[in-house]
Amino acid sequence: MLRNYFITAWRNIWKNSFYSGLNILGLAIGMAACIVIMLFVFYEQSFDGQHTKAVYRLNEVQKFEGMVAPQKVALSMYPMAPALKAEFPEVKNFTRIRENGNMQLGIGEKKIVVPIVKYVDSTFLQMFDFKLLEGNRNIVLQKPNSILLTKETAFKLFGTQTAVGKTISRYSNDTTQLTVTGILENIPGNSHLQFDALISFSTIYRPHMMENWGGNWLVTYLELAPNTNVAAMEKKFPAFLKRHMAQDENWKNYELFLQPIKDIHGGSTSITHDYQNHQKFDVTYTYVFSVIALIVLVIACINFMNLSTARSAGRAREVGIRKSIGAARFQLAGQFIGESVLVCLIAMLLGVGLVQLLLPFVVELSQRPLRLPLFTDPWLLLVILGGAVFIGVLAGLYPAAYLSSFKPVKVLKGSIQVGKNKGMLRNILVVGQFTGAICLIIATVFVLQQLRFMQKKDPGFTREQIVLIPLNFASNPKYHSIKQELQGSTLIAGVTGSGQRLGNNLHQNGMVFRGNGPERRVTSSLVIVDPDFLTLYNIRMIAGRNFSNDYSDNGKSYIINESMARELLKDHPKAPISSLLGKQYGFMGMDSLGQIVGITADFNFNSLHHKVETLTLYNQRNWGFNEISVRIDGRRAKEALAFIEATWKKQVPGHAFEYSLLDEHFEQLYKADAQVSKIVSALATLAIIIACLGLFGLAAYAAEKRVKEIGIRKVLGASVQNIVGLLSRDFVKLVLIANLIAWPLAWFALNGWLQNFAYRIDITWWVFAAAGLAALLIALFTVSFQAIKAAVTNPVQSLRTE
Repeated sequence: MLRNYFITAWRNIWKNSFYSGLNILGLAIGMAACIVIMLFVFYEQSFDGQHTKAVYRLNEVQKFEGMVAPQKVALSMYPMAPALKAEFPEVKNFTRIRENGNMQLGIGEKKIVVPIVKYVDSTFLQMFDFKLLEGNRNIVLQKPNSILLTKETAFKLFGTQTAVGKTISRYSNDTTQLTVTGILENIPGNSHLQFDALISFSTIYRPHMMENWGGNWLVTYLELAPNTNVAAMEKKFPAFLKRHMAQDENWKNYELFLQPIKDIHGGSTSITHDYQNHQKFDVTYTYVFSVIALIVLVIACINFMNLSTARSAGRAREVGIRKSIGAARFQLAGQFIGESVLVCLIAMLLGVGLVQLLLPFVVELSQRPLRLPLFTDPWLLLVILGGAVFIGVLAGLYPAAYLSSFKPVKVLKGSIQVGKNKGMLRNILVVGQFTGAICLIIATVFVLQQLRFMQKKDPGFTREQIVLIPLNFASNPKYHSIKQELQGSTLIAGVTGSGQRLGNNLHQNGMVFRGNGPERRVTSSLVIVDPDFLTLYNIRMIAGRNFSNDYSDNGKSYIINESMARELLKDHPKAPISSLLGKQYGFMGMDSLGQIVGITADFNFNSLHHKVETLTLYNQRNWGFNEISVRIDGRRAKEALAFIEATWKKQVPGHAFEYSLLDEHFEQLYKADAQVSKIVSALATLAIIIACLGLFGLAAYAAEKRVKEIGIRKVLGASVQNIVGLLSRDFVKLVLIANLIAWPLAWFALNGWLQNFAYRIDITWWVFAAAGLAALLIALFTVSFQAIKAAVTNPVQSLRTE
């Protein structure tokens, strides 16, 4: 019997190849979209899944006077971890991490730059389950000057020779000898912690660090005992801070909270200074993608249901004959569900082929190593097969119930009545299809507009044609000679130095202000800058002056931004900003203060996800800089870069020249947003394509069903326009209804999404109208194709007797 069902199903698919093809293509596209999104979501959820212990990251909430809003930060204080372990029985172990980027390591004459090096406690490998290929994980990081290399880094330094036990040099302010104590497997991409080498923290430990309560410069991880009540533990943290920071009244400005390791990658969008979080991504977007992919698949399933029920009259006699010779209703329903499953399995094969074809483009877009291991991961194969069968059963339930309900006496007499209710249900399903598609069109437009707004909005400073060059122990003393030589070329428009890069979460510092009233203590973002910093970046001054180029301001003068000026004058709101000039201002804890010499307009030194924070610029020549900014002549960029590299090699021989571009750095800030916009755009396009496939099929069926009516109308003088209007009118009504439903749904979703941005576009009505009009035109074009085809058919053919 099953064999006969299969043969019948295949014959029916082949007989109605046009409609079956529409169904299969729509389902294949929907399934392919779901599979790709499923691969992306599974990869995102796999982050840090290799670690088996209950590890939590210790984070802070900082709420100092002068901050625009309290900030969650992924930083903590050096003494916190041992104090927590001593006082909280819930803490089984801890490790602390401090990152050092672009460290130069060498052996003999061979030197390489290692991108990510971390200083970690000896307990690091006891808490994290990174695979150790050589060495004893309990002791490899115990001694000072111990270093672990990943397999890739070890190969760069030693080739195929044994590395463990060998000594390598670390080139910093002084040359330090490090002993290789172990080799790690290369760190997987789905780890929020990425590194190329680990050095024991005891290498840089100094006794004064244990007294450094208030200094946030590392990341702390705690291993908690099983079944620990984390919420109850967090309630004890205020008392913990008070015990250890009572001598510092600032303890009230801190809060501590714990974050499970599995939540760090996707759950840290509200956490700043989160420097050690590889491919940080908002987990909410994975849910959004999943919902949109399901909408696309549901639209494809609606196509199947609509076309199956619409063509029910064509199978009425088959049902009548089968029932008259004894077929039970459940047998007929089983046959039709089997046909649905067969269609879905064929669509699944096509969908898998589409995924394999498009996966390289998806990998490039997402920057994730996504793959489809159907034959190496049996669970994935079962999920896809099971999903196809489930969709087949679900999509085929209603058509099966409807087709198997025909009365044999009526259908064999040719009196099958499709009924108003069936047409109504098809209309509702079409409205549902286009409601989802219109919502996605509107979402796509607004997501793209917000992304373009962030990329194009004037941040208040120039970021084009600026080359960034990191400084190290060897190049920092040569900064002024490098600057002088670069400025001597017409290829260079300006050179400056800074302690931090614009486009990052800037470090903050406690500041003291002495104005006309009582002394005030505030917190401000801080950047150590060269006197030419404001000039090179074209940052606008609104009061006072710039730093002096002769460094006569060295360590004595400060420039603040407008937000800081408003904060300092909040008790005197009517006082002019210029009244702050000359007032005493400086670092907290200093014996003598400097003065405010200038005030800049606010500029977005961070991404537009965040409001402009209070900012202080400080000119201190003796502290050195971490980076050189060079503005080049964009018309001769290649020559300029070659000249900069030659100058570097001349001034700092033996040290590799590295550079990046500031505008590319800002592109990275919005990379996740760009990925979201592209994925939503792609899914919206697929939704429209699938909906149109269904509409195309329904229009073809409607034209086929009314072929004699069209012939009679043409004989009576109806024009092609009349016929097209007749066949298109009902579908246009459905799309208009879909618009009325989609608009409020889209507004509600977008209004919530835009709240994630401190600077955002307005929700404008014309986008909704344009999206609705676009959907209407697309639907009209789709239906008109079939309508025109029917309208131009010779009425003699359509009126010919059967």
